[in-house]
Amino acid sequence: MSFMYGKEKNEDHEIDSAADVGFISFFKNLPAKRPDTIRLFDRREFYSVHGPDAQYVATHVFRTNSVLKYLGAGGKAGLPSVTLSINVAKAFLRDALTAKQMRVEIWAPEPGQGKKTAKFRLEKEASPGNFQAVEELLFGNTDILSAPIVMAIKIGSSAVAGAGPSKFTTKSVGVAFADASVREIGVAEFVDNDLFSNIESLLIQLSVKEAVIPASSKSGNTDRDLELNKLKGVFERCGVVVTERKNSDFAAKNIDQDLARLLVLQTDAVDPTATIPELTSPTSPASSALSALLAYMSLLSDSSNHNAYNLKTHDLSQYMKLDASALRALGLMTDAANTGKNTTLLSLLNKCKTAQGTRLLGTWLKQPLVNLHEIQKRQDLVEVFVDDSNSRRTIQDDYLRMMPDFHRISKRFQKQAASLEDVVRVYQAAQKLSGMIESLNGVETPHETHRQLVEETYLIPLREHESNLEKYTELVEQTLDLDQLSSHNFVIKPDYDDRLRELADKLIEIRDGLDEEHRDVGREIDMELDKKLHLENSQQYGYCFRLTKNDAKVIHNKKKFIELGTIKSGLYFTTKSLKELATDYKETTEAYSRCQSGLVKEVVSIAATYNPVLEALDNQIAHLDVILSFAHVSVNAPEPYIKPKLLQKGEGSLVLRDARHPLLEVQDEISFIPNDVEMVKDKSEFQIITGPNMGGKSTYIRQTGVIALMAQTGCFVPCSTAQLPIFDSILCRVGAGDSQLKGVSTFMAEMLETATILKSATKDSLIIIDELGRGTSTYDGFGLAWAISEHIASQIHAFCLFATHFHELTALDQTLPHVQNLHVVAHVSDNGKSSQERDITLLYKVEKGVCDQSFGIHVAELANFPESVVKLAKRKADELEDFGDKDRDTVPKFSPDVMEEGSKLIEELLQTWASQCASPDEDVIMDEDTAADKDVTILKKCVEQYHDQIQANPWIQSILTTL
Repeated sequence: MSFMYGKEKNEDHEIDSAADVGFISFFKNLPAKRPDTIRLFDRREFYSVHGPDAQYVATHVFRTNSVLKYLGAGGKAGLPSVTLSINVAKAFLRDALTAKQMRVEIWAPEPGQGKKTAKFRLEKEASPGNFQAVEELLFGNTDILSAPIVMAIKIGSSAVAGAGPSKFTTKSVGVAFADASVREIGVAEFVDNDLFSNIESLLIQLSVKEAVIPASSKSGNTDRDLELNKLKGVFERCGVVVTERKNSDFAAKNIDQDLARLLVLQTDAVDPTATIPELTSPTSPASSALSALLAYMSLLSDSSNHNAYNLKTHDLSQYMKLDASALRALGLMTDAANTGKNTTLLSLLNKCKTAQGTRLLGTWLKQPLVNLHEIQKRQDLVEVFVDDSNSRRTIQDDYLRMMPDFHRISKRFQKQAASLEDVVRVYQAAQKLSGMIESLNGVETPHETHRQLVEETYLIPLREHESNLEKYTELVEQTLDLDQLSSHNFVIKPDYDDRLRELADKLIEIRDGLDEEHRDVGREIDMELDKKLHLENSQQYGYCFRLTKNDAKVIHNKKKFIELGTIKSGLYFTTKSLKELATDYKETTEAYSRCQSGLVKEVVSIAATYNPVLEALDNQIAHLDVILSFAHVSVNAPEPYIKPKLLQKGEGSLVLRDARHPLLEVQDEISFIPNDVEMVKDKSEFQIITGPNMGGKSTYIRQTGVIALMAQTGCFVPCSTAQLPIFDSILCRVGAGDSQLKGVSTFMAEMLETATILKSATKDSLIIIDELGRGTSTYDGFGLAWAISEHIASQIHAFCLFATHFHELTALDQTLPHVQNLHVVAHVSDNGKSSQERDITLLYKVEKGVCDQSFGIHVAELANFPESVVKLAKRKADELEDFGDKDRDTVPKFSPDVMEEGSKLIEELLQTWASQCASPDEDVIMDEDTAADKDVTILKKCVEQYHDQIQANPWIQSILTTL
């Protein structure tokens, strides 16, 4: 985000030099702040930043150091400072909190201080997971497209599971999380491994922005501190900001009383915590985490939060587990590398028309379902709107587009910060409900079960909401002047209140008097009204007349006219009568505003009682919006998506016909080549894919993961037919980047990701591994790749796609029957040149079998390497081939028929020998040496028996020569 440097150096945006010395002293004595915190000082008409923050703003906002000023000492020895207009400051803070994951402090002048104050107090604080204090200031007119969620985490006591050398440590974890934008608190408790895989999945599922954890000890060497450091590594991978709080905050002292004040009142008088097992004990990790969360967010200090929050639990097992690596590999969400159109799955599938729909889509993509029935319900709803495009377009364009963010409005009602405009927006949305219901009712579908599903999911709840909002509609029509809406005026009807009607009549009378005075003065000075003589309501003088400077001479030296002042546009003047009318108008307008203000509060207060209806309606609108978005994308893809068939977890095979990568096929100038994917349990569940770089290996394995994820969110998928089992997790090890600044090498990063896979994968997981072992020596890398592959294939038995350049790894199919080798096809011209000099054409097709050669140098040529470099690479590669296999040219080539005949002959010889050795003379007892000599004698006889056939087969002769 950047801003053009505009006119920031005017007199309104200058810090008064008289306050410099005092402010510099005050600033230097401020408590230290974290490096990721920005401090802004509210100067009433603008904002200022100082010190390192000023340097940051100059660089990242204005892109120039010319905006820097230095307070105090002359030159650059002073305190660096930058001023920002109110609009620029708000835009910067929004970006800092949401995109840059920074913290914000806003300091305001001490009460009673004048404009030249040097003393400030901390007025507002905000962080990526908690921006309640600045929500209205920064996001009042901006839709929040991703929920700010903060989570507190408490690690309980550890236990050891298993026995012997395979034992491992488990940890009891309690978490509490809050989404202040929708006033929800959640808790969860679960067991985790020493890599915190479940916490990582939970951070992804909930899109957590900030984590609150107990502070480390000063020594930093205790087991608990080592645990916390490992946990911080998980947060770092997931892009979560960490906040440390003192340990006493994690003591659940008065959690029951706090929740009783915070939660929505229950009509059945049941204690909401009694039904949640995680909170039954005040010493449980979840209770401790919840106590810390409430203290950090200061929810109880804001009375608008009382009896406003809902409490829920979160069950990890209800959703597919994803980790940070899967998020990157599958391109789910926007990151630094994926910021364009259709570069992430979220941007591709997001054809939502509402802010709440966009938020829900982001949640669904990170929480794919594992319940087959629920997935099928979503699929059936998508199918309804795929088949009936007319209804889909009507609902999207005519109704959803008009729906406001009800959660945001209801929160403003709750905080008593709503305006008449909010009341009107809800009224206008309520007016659209009948049309939306009619469109949904008219949806055409040949399946009666689908019609019932639309009825149950949308029509019944929407009719109920429409009925509940009838009284709301009557209230608005009775109290608001709807005729004024066309000019964007939100006012109470004068007829609604006798006093208001009286004041309105008086204002009409005063306006008539103003018009009459305007006409009288125009006649007297002989000036045409509105062209020459203007009647204006000046901010400085109130109602007065204005003449241009050239025309102003007509009123000079006339006592009736009172000159007020001259500016560029002309001379302002008034008369005694106009002055009295202007005063009357001002006083009556203020009285009208005061009277209306009381009525507005009354109307808003009544509207606020509809909050439960608005929040329930918001959920319906969001759900419908996402389903229609899925249908829109499925129909409008380059080739329409199809409805996949999903099987129960652990059942059946994964079969995709003509599978495509949804993100790649929509890129400009790309003609995507589809491939089939077939993974059969116990036959081809582990697939090793070899082939040249840029040949399509990574695309092939990633598109399988993306299709599985899309299917379990309920969306259609880019295939011609598709059948998939439900996966409990998708685990990826794809292209780990260097993190040297964090002390993590490429190889260490990939080992950490692989360790997570090995510890958290089950037989119902989908594992995607790309180029494992490249970050170390060839021998170590291959050894690790083989060991990891064999463990996954033989111990875990998960569906796994393993792309590799280690061609030796393809021998794994000789030891494990359910391992299958695939390769991406490349056509190599046979033009008589050496292997390094032949032309290569990448076909992007995946077929069974092993790729028999590497194409690294060919790919370097495609990347336009300098010719001299390519030639040297070819020469060195040929030298290494000769060095590694110097006898290659001396070994003769044999036809497949000769080799097959020789293999059968050797097998027959060995079977004959084995059968004769297995039937010894039972009456003769021999020691081991004698028995061995006898076996050798029998072998020699067998060789003599097959002597002529052995001599006739050159392949066997070559093997005997080598031995």
